[in-house]
Amino acid sequence: MTEVVNVLCMKWGTKYPADYVNRLYSMVARNIRRPFRFVCLTDDNSDLGENIESFPLPELSVNLDGPERGWNKLSVFSQELYDLKGKVLCLDLDLIITGDLDDLFDYPGAVMIIKDWVKRDGTGNSSVYRFEVGAHPEVLSEFEASFEKIKAVYRNEQEYLSAILMQKNALVYWPDKWCRSFKRHCLRPWSFFISRETKIPADARVIVFHGKPDPHDAIGGESGKWYRRFKPATWINEHWR
Repeated sequence: MTEVVNVLCMKWGTKYPADYVNRLYSMVARNIRRPFRFVCLTDDNSDLGENIESFPLPELSVNLDGPERGWNKLSVFSQELYDLKGKVLCLDLDLIITGDLDDLFDYPGAVMIIKDWVKRDGTGNSSVYRFEVGAHPEVLSEFEASFEKIKAVYRNEQEYLSAILMQKNALVYWPDKWCRSFKRHCLRPWSFFISRETKIPADARVIVFHGKPDPHDAIGGESGKWYRRFKPATWINEHWR
């Protein structure tokens, strides 16, 4: 019997509507061959598709008031995570899936993460990461015990997560080609006067829309920056559905 794997996302606040979760589920279903559970941890499960399991956001023992830095994402490293067992592939909502996901469950490593495209200190980008339920509860326990100190040292959740796992030699990076940045890898060479064409990089499994634009912006050619001009990336419609 083939093992059932877990795909998890998180949604809180009002930045992304339920439609982003539903599209993510649809993309996963088209790009994975093995049986899977799709789980959304959220503070509002209204309008989620019928194939999406939802659970409340796990409560943290610290006060997260202040700038949004993604600290909520660390709650998945609790000793128990509802009834989930085994490997969990965590996906941010602001991405599109363009290739096979099965390899992301088979690639060897304790905690898999994207190697950040800008930083050179080993920091990972947590838009796509994989872990084993209950394998590293110290990530959460140390965070809750030393939150004030941690947020003074680390700008966001992925900087802290990367640092603590590197200390334990538990962090492994995805092959570079699998997880690509829309801004860094999908835009044709720069031109000040001409809006650029966009493309899907070879062998990309996931394209991440960190910062701006979001997928719905990029479809219309809205970059969010005056100096980053590109033509409407209508090919996103083929995948983001």
